[in-house]
Amino acid sequence: MSVQTASSPPPTQRSASFAELFTPKLVTVLREGYTLKNFRMDAMAGLTVAIVALPLSMAIAIASGATPAQGLYTAAVGGFLVSLLGGSRFQIGGPAGAFIVLVAATVAQHGMDGLILATFISGFLLAAIGFLRLGTFIKFIPFPVTVGFTAGIAVIIFASQVKELLGLTLPVPEPGPLLQKIPVLWEALPSLTPAALALSLGTAGLIVGFKRVKPHWPGMLIAVALAAFATWKLGLPVATIGSKFGGIPSALPAPALPVISLAKIIAVLPAALSFTLLGAIESLLSAVVADGMTGRRHRSNCELVAQGVANIGSALFGGFCVTGTIARTATNVRSGAHGPVSGMLHAIFILIFMAVAAPLAAYIPLAALAGVLAIVSWNMIEKPAISVLIRSGWGDAAVLAATFFLTIFRDLTEAIVVGFALGSVLFIYRMSKATAVETQTPFVGEDIADSAQPRGGYDEALAANPELVVYRITGAFFFGAAASIASVLDRIQDTHKALIVDFSAVPFLDSTGANVMEGLAHKADRRAVKLFVSGANADVRRSLLTHGVRPPAVHFASTLDDALTQYREMASAA
Repeated sequence: MSVQTASSPPPTQRSASFAELFTPKLVTVLREGYTLKNFRMDAMAGLTVAIVALPLSMAIAIASGATPAQGLYTAAVGGFLVSLLGGSRFQIGGPAGAFIVLVAATVAQHGMDGLILATFISGFLLAAIGFLRLGTFIKFIPFPVTVGFTAGIAVIIFASQVKELLGLTLPVPEPGPLLQKIPVLWEALPSLTPAALALSLGTAGLIVGFKRVKPHWPGMLIAVALAAFATWKLGLPVATIGSKFGGIPSALPAPALPVISLAKIIAVLPAALSFTLLGAIESLLSAVVADGMTGRRHRSNCELVAQGVANIGSALFGGFCVTGTIARTATNVRSGAHGPVSGMLHAIFILIFMAVAAPLAAYIPLAALAGVLAIVSWNMIEKPAISVLIRSGWGDAAVLAATFFLTIFRDLTEAIVVGFALGSVLFIYRMSKATAVETQTPFVGEDIADSAQPRGGYDEALAANPELVVYRITGAFFFGAAASIASVLDRIQDTHKALIVDFSAVPFLDSTGANVMEGLAHKADRRAVKLFVSGANADVRRSLLTHGVRPPAVHFASTLDDALTQYREMASAA
């Protein structure tokens, strides 16, 4: 697989030094010149994100088997360090819903001390991966695998909240595995609490309603606050943060090392490895989402080092796993953040909330937080992506289904490994179908007459045209090459008015590659750059169309010359 550029290629990039690769984005932003206006924008974005993070952090912590205070510690300490040291301008760190399953299992098996130690070890592992520059390999995870395990985690999160959603009283401790959990919940249905059901449905309904009617309002916080007010005013017989956890403290605890012993390290090491794998995937996915929304580029390895330091810091203050959070990062971008200062301020606002409003948190009903997580789990399922993958063909659908069901019924790490293996087998199969066997193939390719490959006349103006860039991709555009190709295609400069991607030498395109092209199409459209795809065979073109790479955002041409002709006609018409 290779990518060649022509017609005004981007400037050649020199190899970056170690210090440049691991310089936090905060330093980059400050070097650009940080004004009072930038600070005001970051302050408003940070406040908005903090309002979203407050109920989410507590809800995720409770669902994970931790305390709501630990969720806030994780958001404040971890979130501050991620923004301070990270390789993304807009990343927001904190507790994530994707970790609920792993954290809950770790608490059940090793206790809270084991969870904090596993988080501590995971921090060092993440930092090591970053410093060894292995972050790029995380991007080799196929697109169907990420969609599959995210959907599987969402199902498990929702199942874990059924008890609180319905206000059930279980005669035995709630089992973790889904197949064991369902019979226990079913037998407990007669203990349903109408007040808890009303609060959970009301909270979820308000969140959805605010999102549709007043999308810029903090729907989650308003819904949880109203539920807490109703619980206090009406004296509803439901479990609250105060009745179960005694409220939350008004300040951070003193930092302390976790309980460390060789036996304990060996016991929690598998959990730490799982935290590391999922944390790396989630944080880099979140950074990619921010890149797609803003047109900026993050540095993967610097980001992983920051995630590692954040996990170490979180463990020292009694918190748990920290990672980049997609929803909060997207909220940060939409709120007009200028740089990492917004993430640092979001952490400070959370600390201010703890100092000022800690007594009020005791009235928050657990049913309301369960309603929040029900909405979160629904939003985690990438419905459009699942639909596209199912329509892409049996191979992508099989990888998606295997990852999804293994996540639910087996183990998340196993699901990722099996999904990656299936994706690799699928790649080999597709390569075998795309390979043509030719008899008497010469060792060196023969010259081909011009008449055998008719081309249009040479236009020397195009070669010096600073508004046009042409990329020629050679070889299979699959998940293993998607990261390197994406980094090249991402270099659309402000001076470019047109981009041509020539697929004439691409035998096939998998769903990960098509997803890269979809992101490129959105970026080109946002920057008013005309995007042309030339030479794509029928299967490649069908895959692009299935993934939403279609007119008018993209112009298809049978050959590179046809694409150049279309560009000339559009330029002259303009």
